[in-house]
Amino acid sequence: MKIRLSDISPREIMPGFHGRFVHTDVMTFAYWTVDKGAVLPVHQHPHQQVVNMLEGELEISAGGVTQRLLAGDVLVIPGGVVHSGRALTAVKVLDVFNPVREDYR
Repeated sequence: MKIRLSDISPREIMPGFHGRFVHTDVMTFAYWTVDKGAVLPVHQHPHQQVVNMLEGELEISAGGVTQRLLAGDVLVIPGGVVHSGRALTAVKVLDVFNPVREDYR
């Protein structure tokens, strides 16, 4: 099945986080465009999350460790780990979640 991202309307899930979502039977791919200064509040979820930095600079705190992520960086966040973040610049990120994020359908 071929999917063209430009055919998916972006949704603002939280202030400054605009996502296009692709779902398979077992994964969700979240293509984010994040506004500079947008804050990802402290949260956790049961999904394993793989953060793939495409553009920009993002600060993420996960499991008590704060890191700056740049284009080309990948961060794996296990399910259940408390995390938060903020966009230091405008950012493009591909997050991959397993299992599917039903709340993003």
